[in-house]
Amino acid sequence: MQDPYVYLTLATTALAGIAILTTAALRGWNGWLDLKRAELGRRGEEAAPPSAAARIEVADLKERIRKLEAIAAGVDL
Repeated sequence: MQDPYVYLTLATTALAGIAILTTAALRGWNGWLDLKRAELGRRGEEAAPPSAAARIEVADLKERIRKLEAIAAGVDL
């Protein structure tokens, strides 16, 4: 029969290893989130407000979609 201290040592070592892996994973996750936040921040700065023509085109497309949805639902316009 083995000494109980061997099991205690193995359990402590495994727990320490899991703690180290968890800490590393959380730091990586936080780094990835920081990277995505920085990318979103840069996009917001670089993006120019849409032109009037683009806004009119989007409104036209939305109207067409509403009409097609009405046709699909069987509602007469």
